[in-house]
Amino acid sequence: MSLKQLKDVTYFKLNNEINIPVNGSIPLAKDKEAITAFFKENVEPNRYEADTYIDKLNWLVKEEYLEAEFLEKYKPEFITNLRKELSKFEFHFDSFMAAYKFYNQYAMKNNDGSLYLEDFEDRVLMNALYMADGDEKLANNLAFAMINRRYQPATPTFLNAGRKRRGEFVSCFLLQLTDDMNSIGRTINSALQLSKNGGGVGLNLTNLRAAGAPIKGYDGVAAGVVPVMKLFEDAFSYANQLGQRQGAGVVYLSLFHPDIMEFLSTKKENADEKIRVKTLSLGVTVPDKFYELVKKGETMYLFEPYFVEKYYGKPFAEVDITAEYDKMVANPEIRKTPINARELEQELSKLQQESGYPYIVNVDTVNQANPVDGVISMSNLCSEILQVQTPSVLNDDQTYKVVGTDVACNLGSTNVLNMMTSSDEFGTSVESMVRALTFISETSNLDTVPTVRKGNDEMHAIGLGAMGLHSFLAQNQIDYDSKEAVEFTSVYFMLLNYYTLVASNKLAVEKGASFKNFEKSAYADGSYFDKYLTHDYFAAVSPKVQELFKGIAVPTIADWTELRDTVKTSGLYNSYRMAVAPNGSISYINDCSSSIHPIVNRIEERQEKKVGKIYYPAAGLATETIPYYKSAYDTDMRSVIDVYAAATEHVDQGLSLTLFMRSTLPEGLYEWKVANNKMTTRDLSILRNYAYKKGIKTIYYIRTFTDDQEEVGANQCESCVI
Repeated sequence: MSLKQLKDVTYFKLNNEINIPVNGSIPLAKDKEAITAFFKENVEPNRYEADTYIDKLNWLVKEEYLEAEFLEKYKPEFITNLRKELSKFEFHFDSFMAAYKFYNQYAMKNNDGSLYLEDFEDRVLMNALYMADGDEKLANNLAFAMINRRYQPATPTFLNAGRKRRGEFVSCFLLQLTDDMNSIGRTINSALQLSKNGGGVGLNLTNLRAAGAPIKGYDGVAAGVVPVMKLFEDAFSYANQLGQRQGAGVVYLSLFHPDIMEFLSTKKENADEKIRVKTLSLGVTVPDKFYELVKKGETMYLFEPYFVEKYYGKPFAEVDITAEYDKMVANPEIRKTPINARELEQELSKLQQESGYPYIVNVDTVNQANPVDGVISMSNLCSEILQVQTPSVLNDDQTYKVVGTDVACNLGSTNVLNMMTSSDEFGTSVESMVRALTFISETSNLDTVPTVRKGNDEMHAIGLGAMGLHSFLAQNQIDYDSKEAVEFTSVYFMLLNYYTLVASNKLAVEKGASFKNFEKSAYADGSYFDKYLTHDYFAAVSPKVQELFKGIAVPTIADWTELRDTVKTSGLYNSYRMAVAPNGSISYINDCSSSIHPIVNRIEERQEKKVGKIYYPAAGLATETIPYYKSAYDTDMRSVIDVYAAATEHVDQGLSLTLFMRSTLPEGLYEWKVANNKMTTRDLSILRNYAYKKGIKTIYYIRTFTDDQEEVGANQCESCVI
């Protein structure tokens, strides 16, 4: 019986039974039965087999399932022995969801989809061999980092590594526009090229002149940003990624842009169809000055980008509004529009309540923390990528006079649960991850978009993140909304920061090169390390939390001092090293909670195409851990912000922070809710301001669970949720 003719299977029914309590308890054993049945009824009868493993690989190459080139970099004996070692590990999935997701979404199948051509161990091996690029030691380290589920590459990498017929290894990009038609046209083309291969694209519209601005001296003729948004939405809809799903994009706009109210209006449910955008995501960049004006209740001025660029000689997005605001207000050469700051604040909250949008980028916070020379003016589809870009200059035929730099998101995640059992292998595991991600940044085929290619070539940016935080805390009987959770998060991300720096420095030494303009960075002058030389983050936490890191080499102030001196002397290869994405499928196959936010449900319900509902019990769910698995919807979001703030201090890019709310808030959760527990715009405003004061760089969705059991703002971006 082939995969095309599966009948009378029992595993879906068994899995569904975990959602039916027995004597008031969750029958978790049913999920284990579902795994057993899935392998017996689905996987085992439908595996492709060969006499030897090398015979199997040769057949996969001959039939054009695998590339030959990466395999030829290793001796057959090495490949065979490493595969045997992976078998000895006796890997098994801990949940039906994990097994089902892997075989349904990641395992390579034959052309007609009737046979599985690989198991988890095979996919791990192909990734390790491919990313190690002939380095046997690195291949071995990577393979065991993945089979131990300490490291998980992002979906496009894990899925495509080694395959002959494949998509891109990255699925997320950032492109910038300048204020001219050539730039708009070229960027639409770039967005199409990236979308057709499965990429989600972030765009910054801040530099575009507003509606009514002059063009070639004629006043009142510019159409503004909304028509450009419609162009991009149509482009993403057209580039539907081989019919599987539509392309996905997000557009960012400064709150000080004159079109900001129209921009926000495009997402309102009652918006005119002429301006409404349905599939395009919205984000806003928020300077410190906005929070100040709202607090004081003052009039706020919006500045026409055309005149700002004319006066300052650089695009609007590169001007420090907070520093220049008073001068810009007083400058008669810059056209400006007054608006009530608190009314705009209210509009932000209204839209977040209604749709989950816009994403928030606290752009001054971002740039104050940015160690790399240049200005960060936008983010990506999931708001965790924060990198310097440089603008292109285009000829009238849309060829490049000057090729700027844009961004590809080269992502992967550590699994907190398993990293914390790695003992003295913590550092070497992180080094393997950095090397793997760097290889992807160097080999991704992005020639169709020269600005992204150039950004990769010059900056070698990667984004190593984390998932499974709530799983780890619960299994160690630590409440997510506790001081210990914040302390643990701080130390864990301090460790990731330290060991990614060590690894990047080693790469710089080996390659004899650093990222472009390293000498202008906060690494080169040593200032980046100041906080680690004046504050011992590990000593500051409780003995209970320190005990959790027993056996792991935690850097001392002396270690940080030595690292600073080494980096100043010999450089860093990667301009950016860390970013925390909102993991989707990869957290399931790793049997852990996604990203570093709390779980949504102890038993999570997923609607799978053609299959129906599949249920996923939280990792390590048991009688003793149930109290520690509180839903995000029942958690004070200030506690979540505190956890993210603790991580943010050590992450050179961003973290995808979702806020989980209920239409009717749990009683007593927020002290200012006295007379009525209905969520209001005021609640969202308070939380946004709290996040800003805690140093949060970005806010992703506001996800609201309504009184009729629906979710508003639930993540729709498959291309960027790794």
